[in-house]
Amino acid sequence: MHGTSGTHGGEQERLQSDLTSPIYNAVRRRTYVALDVPQTEDALDIVDHLGDAVDGYKVGLELFYGGGKQVIDELAKRGKRVFLDIKLHDIPTTVAHALRVVCNWPIEMVNVHSAGGTAMLTAAREAVDKSSYRPLLIGVTVLTSLGEADLSRLRMPSGDELAVNWSQLCQAAGLDGVVTSALDVAAVTARCGQDFVTVVPGTRPAFASRDDQTRVLTPGEAVQRGASRLVLGRAVTQAENRLLALRAIWDEMRDFGV
Repeated sequence: MHGTSGTHGGEQERLQSDLTSPIYNAVRRRTYVALDVPQTEDALDIVDHLGDAVDGYKVGLELFYGGGKQVIDELAKRGKRVFLDIKLHDIPTTVAHALRVVCNWPIEMVNVHSAGGTAMLTAAREAVDKSSYRPLLIGVTVLTSLGEADLSRLRMPSGDELAVNWSQLCQAAGLDGVVTSALDVAAVTARCGQDFVTVVPGTRPAFASRDDQTRVLTPGEAVQRGASRLVLGRAVTQAENRLLALRAIWDEMRDFGV
């Protein structure tokens, strides 16, 4: 089975036991594992393998289109926190109507794109406030796949300047925080304050490939700079041993003060 090769079942059980220890509670609360797979069955294979060690998961566009509400319900049955990463970006009415639907599902956090502007962000805030679950509402800033050359070609400011500008726009509209690169967390926090949530995707531990991510740091560096929450992806889900990879990341986060 993927995620267990090279390690006997008994060793997996010991890893599982270690990772459910209270010493990992702080890093557990600040972590979502990305379920970047196409079908609900694929996602639940990862969730069930990680077991009680992980209680937070990100459902992105691929799985959302493949599994829809079913995967949200299955995660809820297992007592998992859900970050619905769908990056809504449309006219204000359309975004508000979409949020009224998904925020009646058991989710902890959902996001919209900051580039939608003040009217869209305000409509999103109002829709979430009227919903059943009232999840955290987060604005997406600069995608971690975009380097400075990409932003220049788009005639946009530098990544850190744009991230701060969009973060302030989100805060003014009443959003709870933003998704931002680890490189921009310190600048965003300096302008928006410690209580403004910063969700950092695309971190890459020293043992993992950067893949298509450009604006990234290690998980430890991200939390050292002030990241509130991390989204862990391929470095865990595609690791030869998922639990061992997760422990390495969480130990690094703890070494940096979490």
